[in-house]
This record gives sequence, C-alpha cells and structure tokens, in this order.
Amino acid sequence: MVQDNLIRMYQESFRSNAELPALTDYFKKTTLTYLDLAQLVAKYHLVFEKYGIKAGDKIALIGRNTPMWVTAYVATITYGCVIVPILQDFNPIDATNIVNHSDSRLLFMSQDVWEKIDVEKFEQLEAVVNYESKEVLWERTEGSIAPIMNNVEQLFAERYPKGFTTNDIIYPEVEGKQVFIISYTSGTTGLSKGVMLTVDNITSNVVFAIKYKFHYKGSRVLGILPLAHAFGCAFDMLTPLATGSHITLLGKLPAAPILLKALKDVKPDLLLTVPLLVEKIIKGKVVPTLEKQPIKTLIKIPLLNKVIYKKVRTQLMDAFGGALTELIMGGAALNSDVEKLLKKIGLPYTVGYGMTECAPLICYAHHSEYKSLSCGKLVPGMEMKIDSADPYNIPGEICVRGDNVTAGYYKNPTATEAVFDKEGWFHTGDMGVVDAATNCFIRGRCKTMILSNNGQNIYPEEIEAKLNNLEAVVESLIVEEEGKLVALVVPNYEMAQKNGWSTTQIKELMNENLKKLNTLVAPYERVATIKVCAAEFEKTPKRSIRRYLYPKAAKIVS
Repeated sequence: MVQDNLIRMYQESFRSNAELPALTDYFKKTTLTYLDLAQLVAKYHLVFEKYGIKAGDKIALIGRNTPMWVTAYVATITYGCVIVPILQDFNPIDATNIVNHSDSRLLFMSQDVWEKIDVEKFEQLEAVVNYESKEVLWERTEGSIAPIMNNVEQLFAERYPKGFTTNDIIYPEVEGKQVFIISYTSGTTGLSKGVMLTVDNITSNVVFAIKYKFHYKGSRVLGILPLAHAFGCAFDMLTPLATGSHITLLGKLPAAPILLKALKDVKPDLLLTVPLLVEKIIKGKVVPTLEKQPIKTLIKIPLLNKVIYKKVRTQLMDAFGGALTELIMGGAALNSDVEKLLKKIGLPYTVGYGMTECAPLICYAHHSEYKSLSCGKLVPGMEMKIDSADPYNIPGEICVRGDNVTAGYYKNPTATEAVFDKEGWFHTGDMGVVDAATNCFIRGRCKTMILSNNGQNIYPEEIEAKLNNLEAVVESLIVEEEGKLVALVVPNYEMAQKNGWSTTQIKELMNENLKKLNTLVAPYERVATIKVCAAEFEKTPKRSIRRYLYPKAAKIVS
C-alpha cells in the first residue's frame, strides 16, 4: 500500500528547494532553479485553465530531453492531467498514431519534430505548441489557444500581483489510483499499447529510489537516457525532482568524446545507462590496455594484479566523473566477460530488471549486495512467481503483482486480458529462475525461445552472450532457419580495418569462433553456421535489438 503521493512530494520539494538548481541544459549552459521551474509550471497551469483543460485530459509531449521538455511534463501531471510522452525516435507516422489513439487534446513538441509531422492526420488533436519557444504551431480552431499563449505573461502578472513565491506553489489533490501517464511501447496502428501508469505506480518507484539514496538534496544527475522512456523518466527525472537534486540534460546521447567530457564536467553521483554503453567503454578502453605486454603478464601475478586493477578502477571512475557512488544498468543483459572484469576492478555497478508496465522497477540490489549475472532482488511492494515446476532450476515465465504494476493498456482490453491472469498476476513475457535470496536471473524472452527437435527449450540470448565474447564479435543474433540454429554476427569492422583483414579473413575468423562456440554450449544449442552481417542490427531507443526484424532484415556479406 503506497502512503505517499508524488504530486504532494513535488509541492513540498519545489517549496523547500526553491533556491537550488533544478534543471540545466548542458550545451546552452542555462539553469532553472526549483522556483523558476515552479513559476513556469504555474504559467502552464494558467494556460490550461483559460483554455478549458480539465483534470484527466490527455496532453502529448515529444522532443529532446531539455529543461523545457521537463517543464511541460511536470506542468501536465501537477495539473491533474495525463501526460503522453512519446519517444523522439518514433517515426512521424507512429507519433501521430499515438496522439490519435491516446485522445490527446494538446501536443507539445520541438521544432525539428514538427517539421516532419502531417497535421492532416490528426483526428481530434486541438493544438500543437512548441515547448521551447511557446509558439503555437497549429490549432484546429484559429484563435483558440494562441491568444492565451501570447498573453500568458499578463495573465500571470494579474494572478500574482505581488510576485510568485513559494506560498503560491499549490497543486491539486490527485488520487493515487488515478492514471497520470500513458506510455506507448509501439506506435503502429492496430498494435498500439499505451501502458497506463498511476500516481501510486510512480510514487512507489520514487519512494524506493529515495530510500536507497539514488538521489538526495543537492546530488548531481546527468540525464543521458530518453526521459520519455520509463527507466530514465523514473530515475533521471521524477525521483531527482522530488529530492532537490540538480539534473543536467544532454538532449540526446552524444558521441563518446562529448559524453566523457560531460561526465567530467557534471560529476554525477549516480549514473543510469544501458549495458551496451558500458561494454563499449570496457572493450574499447580497458581490455586493450590489459592485453598489452607486460601488463598481460603482470596481472597473472596475484599481488601485482591488485595494483593494476586498482589503477584501472581509478581511471574508470575518473572517466565517469570521479564522484560516482553507483552505476545502474538496465534494459538488457550485461556481457558476462565484461561483468567479470568489472568485478575484478571493483567498480560500484549493479544490474536491475524492470519494464514500462512496472513503472519500471521489478528487481534491484545495491552494488554491495548484487550477485553476478543476476538482475537484482525483488523490490518491496512487489510479489513474484516463476511459472515453473522448479523455479530454482528450470526457467519459467516471470509473473509479478504489486504496487508498481500497470492498470492495463489504454483502450486495449484484449491486450490487458492477455497479460493478467485471474489471480491478478502480470505475465512479463520474460523467462527466468530465482535463488533462495530472491535474486532473479533472466534467461530470455518467451517469444524468442526456440523449441528444438528433441523438445529442448533453447534461449537464444544465452548463446548470444557466449558468442559476443569471442574475437571480433560486436553483436549477434541466434535465429532458426530450416530447423537449424544460425548465428547472425556483426563483426568489429574497425578492428578488421586496423588489422587489414579481408572479407575472406573475417569469415575464416568467424568459422573459428563457431568451433569455439560449439564447445561452450550444450549439444542441442550448437550452431550450424555463422552469417556475417554488413551493418549493425536496428535498435530501439533503449538500444535493444529489434529482434522481430531478423533474419529477414539482415544484410548478409556474400
């Protein structure tokens, strides 16, 4: 049972942290204090009031992570409306489908996204506003919202003739069971699944994060994940704003040199990221150093390897800004070899497990308690069961219920009924096992599981994890073709170019990798062939491979 309420928490936070920095645009070097943020929110509330927006109305938002994006988001939920955040990487057609499906009345967006939108496709949307400039880009009825937006400063002065103070930060009561976020996992017509998240869902995640000191008054946040996605939204934005943290936004994940400079400048206390980014840093910076002579020989000497690993740890911590208390990864499994190295180095990392439908947290363990290869322990307020005769040894579908679990999919009772059983368990679609200490270990997705000819369950992700550790493999996918397992592999073309490898040599190397791989897997998991791909696999905004496109979309090197 959730006792707190996020909207009340914001009212208190914005008042008590009024003079502290709240939001900074890293590139523009502009900063809003908590009082500045509250004042901008109040102006939005005036516009909503004058225009006739009511509690429960839907307002969509799409664009890059910026202080003004956050302001529009916060203004919507603190007014009692439902925010519909749309990932900026969705194509314009999908974005339009989401706006239509969600019944959004208003759409706040950035100029660059607006230029790709066909307004004729909007079915009931009333207006589009540029959240950076406050310009009305389009309105269905001319002169409806534009005069209000253009006159907001005068309206604000009339409402607060003595100036806006902390005493004016007053937000309405919003019930814990009320839906206030609809987060879409797809924008395709007929497949749209808008995850309905309640105030209680989000508050439960935020209270947990505060208890475990993800963020605290004055802590520093570098937001690199998309805030429209549940992971970044909950812990790079919603939680920090409830504690008085200082959030610096990069807009979008930049190239490595810019990111490393931003980490050095901001010095975040906590960093949220996806395993892929950490793996690239480790494989690109750390592994080559440890492979050089004489270091490769020296790390085999017990006393000396501790000295070397300590030095590498110091270099890595400095690269992450020097103040990092914990590195939290989520969204995908961490490469096992990279994880072993992180353990040796002593980096304060952990891997969590969650999904949009759980707002997002299901499992987490502090780095001091984290068990290798797991995704943490079940968080308070949640129950878990593994749909297996032997949940400790035989993988089964992970089912959860509790404070974090979604109210269902918006206007999609069929999809909602498909994931909830009669006992209220939410079926995640993930396969896993647990141990006696409730550490959870993901084995793969139900949909990707392959049933072998002899009835064995094959989890492609487990084979891919082994293959990705072999020489010159960047990423891989295991697929089934004509009853056989086939590996689609993206080789390290940068390494190949540096070493002068021809296409033939790359294929020969992959054939050697195939032989090694088949000694590392069970007999029923053996791969028949490796097909070399010419380009990286297409990915989602959270950097997960769009598996459903393959093998059809693979560009095989002939």
